[in-house]
Amino acid sequence: MVSNYELIMLLVLFLRCSIHDSFVEASEVPAMFVFGDSIVDTGNNNFINSIAKANYYPYGCDSISGLPTGRFCNGRTVVDFMGEMLGIPAPPPFADPATTGDRLSGGVSYASAASGILEDTGKHYIERFTLSQQVVNFQTTLDQLRILMTPEDLTKYLANSFTVMVFGSNDYINNYLMPSMYPSSFRYSPPDFANLLLDRYARQIVALHSAGLRKFYLAGVPPLGCIPSQLAIGQPPPGKCVDYVNQILGTFNEGLRSLAISLNRDHPGAVFVYGNIYGVVGDMIYNPSKYGLSVVSRGCCGSGRNQGQLTCMPFQPPCYNRNSHLFWDAYHTTEAANYVIAQRAYSGPPSDCFPMNIQQMASIKI
Repeated sequence: MVSNYELIMLLVLFLRCSIHDSFVEASEVPAMFVFGDSIVDTGNNNFINSIAKANYYPYGCDSISGLPTGRFCNGRTVVDFMGEMLGIPAPPPFADPATTGDRLSGGVSYASAASGILEDTGKHYIERFTLSQQVVNFQTTLDQLRILMTPEDLTKYLANSFTVMVFGSNDYINNYLMPSMYPSSFRYSPPDFANLLLDRYARQIVALHSAGLRKFYLAGVPPLGCIPSQLAIGQPPPGKCVDYVNQILGTFNEGLRSLAISLNRDHPGAVFVYGNIYGVVGDMIYNPSKYGLSVVSRGCCGSGRNQGQLTCMPFQPPCYNRNSHLFWDAYHTTEAANYVIAQRAYSGPPSDCFPMNIQQMASIKI
């Protein structure tokens, strides 16, 4: 059900968009800033002391170069496709020493595999840029941009840039659902844990808004009970997902959608969009033929039950029919699936992207 407030907000946002062309011009979106985890990491973990790396074959086997790039995928990630749709090159990783000067002009990726909203999340992978550290890293970029731009130009640049935030999955996979290593599941009920995440998340989103960013895409958590690693652990009946895992995500996703509504209400002049990744990936799982998929319960590269007990190992031959697989490895989707996720975020209806899609958000001039 949609509340009266949500209907009013949809109308206001629609009117904002209607005065612009339906197609986004590249000049309207000067840059992309990406915050998140391995789903959108474009290579940051290549440059830090982390166990979570994708800098070896067969990762990147379907990239333009055919070489690993640090992306946890066989090719392009969701943000690569989003960038193409917006006319923006994929932003370089912050940790790359070459990401400086003119290379900052199209934005920067701060995303780091194994990172989460909470500081402890993913600590068994050693080094990673947590959410709070990624916000600090953005401030470092801002210091450099202030040298390159006038204050007026910088304000306009930041306000019209596209900000992607993809967090939450690791706080479950590499924290709450690992009771042997993390105490969070003993300390918090699933709703309390979700509310803890949302509270910490909201603080950092507001901090980025205070720094000048105005257009936010906040991705929800996908159905983690359906990924190969959880299928391998939970061993549900064939064709089923691990229901308990999916059920505990509800409070977080519903809360993130509500957070987007309250942020839009409290911060006029900015746009916060909730991406229903759970629904989009769920649709691919239960209606795979609609997307040209035929394998949705095991990885293309991995070992053991559902190819999910061990993730993709160095030089392990991947499956041949990668475009028919939903999952690339134990945790991540294939390039083919990433395109679908990006396309539905870019031009999908409010059920995919609320209260507007990325194309509509990008066309708003701030």
